[in-house]
Amino acid sequence: MTIAGVDEVGRGPLAGPVTAAAVILDSNRIPEGLNDSKKLSHKRRAALSTELIECAEVSVAHASVEEIDEINILRAAHLAMERAVAGLHRRPDMALIDGNLVPNGLSCPARSIIKGDGKCLSIAAASIVAKIARDAIMWDLAQQFPGYGWETNAGYGSKSHIAALENLGPTPHHRRSFKPVHNILYQAKNVSD
Repeated sequence: MTIAGVDEVGRGPLAGPVTAAAVILDSNRIPEGLNDSKKLSHKRRAALSTELIECAEVSVAHASVEEIDEINILRAAHLAMERAVAGLHRRPDMALIDGNLVPNGLSCPARSIIKGDGKCLSIAAASIVAKIARDAIMWDLAQQFPGYGWETNAGYGSKSHIAALENLGPTPHHRRSFKPVHNILYQAKNVSD
């Protein structure tokens, strides 16, 4: 039976895409130390992500800021998961999804596992790959849009990011449907009217 672990990262940030990964592990080559990505150092995550890409079947997918603003963050996260599963070279017999909901549009049967990234190796693998992939996107965007601290806060609403948002204004990569960004846009609009 082919099982894919699926997880997403980036539901909470004010900027950037939401990223999902689907991973089918090779039972003969499971990397040592797989765990919930939040419990690993960046260096360990990066090493494990590289190892997983070499020894497992991995698919990474995203939902854009525009999609997040249009369909809401939960549906966008599910869309990214559906795309990640669809991007695998073979259709899994079962997808194990981190969380309490199964996306509607999956191309295979699935079940959700609450806190699955700490209970299931394939979901842990997906959490690691998704986090490294999204962090790389945010690092690249930080070079194009300096001042927001995305290279360290990954787009989350840290104090320095909120201050930059107020001082520099939103970029095209900010999620306009998220309250802090919406409120700054609305205040700016009222001031200029």
